[in-house]
Amino acid sequence: MIHYLLHGSVPKGQYGYISAEKKRRFVLVCILLGVPLFIFISSWIWLGSRETIWTVIAIVGSLPACKALVSLIMILMRKPMDRELYERIRAHEGQLTTACEMYMTFYDKSAFLDAFAVCGKQVVMLSTDPGLDAAYMVSHMKEILQKNGYRTDIHILTNEKAYLERLDSMNENAASLRSSVQDREDDRYPGFSREEIVRALLLSLCL
Repeated sequence: MIHYLLHGSVPKGQYGYISAEKKRRFVLVCILLGVPLFIFISSWIWLGSRETIWTVIAIVGSLPACKALVSLIMILMRKPMDRELYERIRAHEGQLTTACEMYMTFYDKSAFLDAFAVCGKQVVMLSTDPGLDAAYMVSHMKEILQKNGYRTDIHILTNEKAYLERLDSMNENAASLRSSVQDREDDRYPGFSREEIVRALLLSLCL
């Protein structure tokens, strides 16, 4: 149960993540709210007064629940990825390092990313978000990856056909694309390849 509450049943970057996260965060809010409410109500009944140290403890104890509630509201506003679109994309992923169904957030703007693939320095994304500001998102992603020591060429596509064609091209030229970069150890991600580290860093920017 603790593992489920902390990590969920579907890892970030896999299909079904948003639906699973809605359930997990709802359960977490119920538990985090239930504990201080139980303390408050039981102490009130037992002591016959609300003006006790237990009321203070209950109020302070509700702060994590408030934070979890904000997180729940944010994920409830997101729609899961279309299943048919996911299946079409999966058929073209091949041996690429990929992720799907992500909501990436920055200070000023955010956007839903249906999928992305990493191969060498190339990162190609698909977004069906009508409010997407591609230039802004790409600029901030590149900046964050570069600060972490990973230079990348990021492209966000809004056309499914173009994205699938790019996946096919990356698979065909995977050896050449990967030969342009060299894997190196990163203490933050032991055992990860460069592509897996880039994937993990990008996912860290998502809900």
